[in-house]
Amino acid sequence: MGSENQKKKPYFPERVQVACSQCTLGNLCLPRSLDALETEQFEHIVNKSRPIQPGEHIFRAGDKFQSIAAVRAGCFKSYVIDKNGEEQVLGFYLPGEIIGFDAIHEKTHRANVVALDTSSVCGLSFDSVTEMARQLPQLQDELFRVMSLHISELEASAADLSAEERIARLLCSLSGRFASRGYSSKEFNLSMSRRDIASNLRLATETISRVLARFQSAGIIRVNRKKVAILEEDKLKELARRDTC
Repeated sequence: MGSENQKKKPYFPERVQVACSQCTLGNLCLPRSLDALETEQFEHIVNKSRPIQPGEHIFRAGDKFQSIAAVRAGCFKSYVIDKNGEEQVLGFYLPGEIIGFDAIHEKTHRANVVALDTSSVCGLSFDSVTEMARQLPQLQDELFRVMSLHISELEASAADLSAEERIARLLCSLSGRFASRGYSSKEFNLSMSRRDIASNLRLATETISRVLARFQSAGIIRVNRKKVAILEEDKLKELARRDTC
């Protein structure tokens, strides 16, 4: 998408389709509300990517908007480069989550999206998705739901919160997202670096390390490099000012 090498090895080759009906992320992704026949129709517009290595981009700022991507495996981050040449992380994407909706308005991707570990995606032509959504109200409803969720998350991240509240909310968010994917909500690995987390939360990297250490000292979490274990969920929710993790 950005370099000659990427053009020679496309992420979304048309010949490689995927069976959504057999996907373990079926209850999270766009076709989750479709019946068997509708899901079979949907499969014809889905193309599974080749393995994407850490550091590889699937979208770059300035790319023409043609497709969206559903994360099939791995983890991605989206980021922009600010006027000072610094990287600003906008968000992280886990399996089952959709990347690329932010480009709809201007028909151009405004953010870069890069893999944080070995990953893969399902690519969907946006024109094909919207055309099918006109025929399948359930798919249209799901598109609106996903877009609305993305807007809600952006609004929540813009709230005036302390460093402790921001980090607690991120941990709660990850806990819930991992749980919905069938993984442990209490113990998980962070694919993103402390620096990425700091950039996303608008905090200094040292603040992230300091607050995590403080949470650990209080017995709320246990941290071992990239591995995080939530020991006191209620206390974490209280810090995050959230009812659920």
